[in-house]
Amino acid sequence: MQRRILAGDRLIAAFLAGCVLFNYPLLAVFDRPTEVFNIPLLYVYIFLAWAFVIALMAWAVERRLK
Repeated sequence: MQRRILAGDRLIAAFLAGCVLFNYPLLAVFDRPTEVFNIPLLYVYIFLAWAFVIALMAWAVERRLK
């Protein structure tokens, strides 16, 4: 039972991290006319932040199953 509660807490933390990563102040920081490998910096940031949130959620769920 303790592990289920801990996994739920981790999923809530991943959700809150996603809310922070996709909120205005951080998006404004990366909204520059700079390119990385011919891809706008904002797009690179959004993709990497999205992948990070998915990895956090996968980590929380996998830890729960063990």
